[in-house]
Amino acid sequence: MKRVLIVNKFYYNRGGDCVCAINLEKLLKTKGHQVAVFAMQYDENLTSEYSSYFAPEVSFSGGISSKLNAAKRIFGLGDIKVQFAKILNDFKPDIVHLNNIHSYISPVVAKMAKNFGAKVVWTLHDYKLLCPSYACLRNGKPCELCFNDKHHILKHKCMKGSTVASLLAHLEAKWWNKAKLEKYTDAFICPSQFMQSRMQLGGFGKLNVVCNFIDPVKLDRFKNIQEVDKRDNYYVYVGRLSTEKGVATLLKAAKQLPYTLKIVGGGPLKDELMIQYADCKNIEFLGHQDAETVAQLFSKAKFSIAPSECYENNPLSVIESLCAGTPVIGANIGGIPELIKDNNGLTYNSGDADSLNQAIDSAWSKVWDYNSIKQESLSAFSPDEHYAKIMSIYE
Repeated sequence: MKRVLIVNKFYYNRGGDCVCAINLEKLLKTKGHQVAVFAMQYDENLTSEYSSYFAPEVSFSGGISSKLNAAKRIFGLGDIKVQFAKILNDFKPDIVHLNNIHSYISPVVAKMAKNFGAKVVWTLHDYKLLCPSYACLRNGKPCELCFNDKHHILKHKCMKGSTVASLLAHLEAKWWNKAKLEKYTDAFICPSQFMQSRMQLGGFGKLNVVCNFIDPVKLDRFKNIQEVDKRDNYYVYVGRLSTEKGVATLLKAAKQLPYTLKIVGGGPLKDELMIQYADCKNIEFLGHQDAETVAQLFSKAKFSIAPSECYENNPLSVIESLCAGTPVIGANIGGIPELIKDNNGLTYNSGDADSLNQAIDSAWSKVWDYNSIKQESLSAFSPDEHYAKIMSIYE
């Protein structure tokens, strides 16, 4: 059995990348692999027997000293190499499986793992290798200018609107360029075909498409949900309340319709939107909810909404909705459309409230085969399916 070292910036359920990395660790352990993890030290990290190896925490906030330490980490300088060398030498992995590593960990670990003799596999959860500011967004719209010319981040100050932050991101992209990253990496994993197509536009090779999966705990939770065909009179959005997620467009459309929308999650727009739509009795803001509650909300909804206005990769919220048997109304952008078929949802023009309005109306009146959606999705996004594809890359 392969000995696998999983590397990610953080080791707690901070975002989709962390969830996927932790799920992969659990999956590999259930299959009998010896698995170690490497991350940055952080107060919210889960307990791990390997935490003593973790890289010291760095932060871009705080004083000059703090910022300099963080800047050094970007280029693989300082203590990161010492800590990673320790876990390589002690654990002796056959595979080093990278996830989100830029800035707080650094691609220097890919170089070190390759020199150590391990096979280096890298799952791409965002577009950092193509876009120095991660999101492929400029002025709120999708942008691909930096795919082959990284100087655009300086021209447009894409990193937090800051000249300094954009300069640092530009230097990082030039230092960890495509030639180096391809040299140090044996295989890149793209969770969506869309991600693969963007990476190809950026000139990358060694690309493999492997969709995200439902972890065994959630899989059992969805399997155990009974009365799949009994639905309540609401639809649901689960995710971050931020501009790029298209929540403002969603609420603009929802306000014009008589159907109840339940909003689950928090984010920078939460307070503003709650005030703006306080008088709309058909819109309910539920805030953050635990995983079991989210599963129940999905399983009782007529359908869910994925209204993104950015290049989503392979969103877990869509996958979880489908595994609950709940169809998805998804924006026609990024990797969302490839998850949606005629029998499990509808797509609409991203950012277009009128198009979304029509899709919601159509979905509300449509007769869905919830049980069929559930069974097909539980099979398509199962841990076993994912494991088989990962093993073919590890070999």
